Amino acid sequence: MYAKRRLLPSMALLTTAALVLSACSSGSSSTPASAAASPGAGQSAAAAGGAPITLTIAANSVVGGKSNQEASWITDYVIPNFQKEMAAQGKNVTVQFNGTGVADENYKAQLALDLKSGGGADVFDMDGIWIGEFAQAKYIKPLNTVAGSDVDNWDGWAQIPTAVQDNLSFNGQRYGIPMGTDGRFLYFNKDVMQKAGLPADWQPKSWADIISAAQTIKAKVPGVTPLQIDAGTAMGEATTMQGFLPLLVGTGAKIYDESTQKWQGDTPNVEAVLNFYQQVYSTGLGDPQIQTAAKGRDQSFQEFSQEKIGILAESDYMWRGVLKPDGGAFPMANRGTEVGYAFMPAEKAGSGIRGQDYVSMSGGGGRVLNPNSKNPKEAWALLSFMASKDAVLAYVGKQPQITMRQDVNDATLSSDPLLLWVSQKVLPLTAYRPGFAVYPQVSQALQLATQEVVAGTPVASAAKEYNDTLVKLVGADHVASGG
Repeated sequence: MYAKRRLLPSMALLTTAALVLSACSSGSSSTPASAAASPGAGQSAAAAGGAPITLTIAANSVVGGKSNQEASWITDYVIPNFQKEMAAQGKNVTVQFNGTGVADENYKAQLALDLKSGGGADVFDMDGIWIGEFAQAKYIKPLNTVAGSDVDNWDGWAQIPTAVQDNLSFNGQRYGIPMGTDGRFLYFNKDVMQKAGLPADWQPKSWADIISAAQTIKAKVPGVTPLQIDAGTAMGEATTMQGFLPLLVGTGAKIYDESTQKWQGDTPNVEAVLNFYQQVYSTGLGDPQIQTAAKGRDQSFQEFSQEKIGILAESDYMWRGVLKPDGGAFPMANRGTEVGYAFMPAEKAGSGIRGQDYVSMSGGGGRVLNPNSKNPKEAWALLSFMASKDAVLAYVGKQPQITMRQDVNDATLSSDPLLLWVSQKVLPLTAYRPGFAVYPQVSQALQLATQEVVAGTPVASAAKEYNDTLVKLVGADHVASGG
C-alpha cells in the first residue's frame, strides 16, 4: 500500500540538534531517559496489577499562546477523558502535557536531542516533512514495531485516505497518525469568467485548457491578470507547493522517484513544467512583477479578492484564512457566490501520477510514538484515542477545518462546500513532499529555476542550472538527468 523509499545519508539533523542544544534546553519537551532497556513491541513496563503509569505528550503549542487550539484541547479534553477511559479498564494512568511555544526548527532540534538520548515524550507532534529524516537517523520506528499488532488492527485507518496516511509513512511503514492536512487546486473568479464568456462551473482537463481560459480572459477582460501561478524565490515554498510540484505530478513524476531513488533533474517532466511557466509569463497571461515582490503572495491574494486576477493556484488556506468574510486577511463578502474552484488537471488526461486526470499536493503533520516509551501499549492507546472520531470532533469544535478523518469531515464540513469537496475529492488524489533533510535546498533550486524562466532565461538553460545545483546537493548517482 505504501511506496518504499530510501533517504540519502545526511548529518543535517544531528548538526542542527547540536547547534541549538543550549538554546532549547530551557524549553525542553522531553521526558528524562530511563536507564532501563526499552520493553518489546506492545509490552508495558507496568505490572499487570494496576501499577501507576505516567505518559507524556509533547507538542509545540501553549495554552494562550502558540497553537492555543491544540494545547487547550490536549489539556481540557484529551487528558481527562483518556485518563477516565483507562480507569474504566482498571489502569492507573496519568497523562502530562509538555507544551512549548518555540520556533519550529528549535522544536525539531530539541526533539532530535531527546530521542537521541533515549528520552522524549511518549507521544509527540511531528511535521510530515521530518519523518524520513528522523527514520533515517533511527530516532523513530514504525508504529507496529513500537506497539505491536494493535496498530494495524486500528479501525481508524479506514477513515484516513491512503494518500493522507503517506504523509506520516516512510519506507512502506506507518510512523505516525496524520492530523489535519490540505489540498491544492485552482480558484477562479466567477464574475471574471462570466465577462470572458467562460462557464461558471469551469473545469480544465489539461494544461492547454488552463492556457486557453487565460488567453480568453486576457482578450475579453482588460485590466485583469488572467492567471497567477507562484514563481520565484521571493514566494519561497509557496512557489514549490502551490505551483511547481502540483504541475510536476501532473506530468506523472514526483520530485523524488521512490522506485529509482533519484531526484528529478533536467528531465522532460521538469522541462515541461518550466515550459508552462514560460508560456504563462512570456505572453502576458501572468504578472511577473508579483513574482519578485517582497509580499507578492499577499498581493496576489488581494488582487484576487478585488477581481483583478482571474485564475489562481492555491491551497484551501486561501478560502478559510484569506478570503473568509469575517476575519480574513482580504475578506470577500460574496465569497460563497463569486469564488469558483476546480481540480488541478494533469498535463493531459491520464498523465498524472498513478495515471490520474487530476492532481494535488498536500502538507501537514501528525503524531508519532516514541520508540523509547516504557509503556508502548498504553502510549498507542493514547495516540489512537487522540485520533478517534470523538476526539477529533472535540478538536474541531465550531471551526470547520479539514482533518485526516473522513467521518469527521463528513460531519463537520457539510455547511462549507469547498472544504467538503477538498476532503472528499481532492485528498484521495494528493501527494506529499519527500521527507529528506536536503529537500529545502532542492526546493530553493526549483524556485530559482522558475524565477529565471519568468525573467526570460531559456527553459533548457534554467533546467541545466537547476540540474547542476541538484548534482552538487545529492550527487550525480541520485539525479535523473536529460531525456
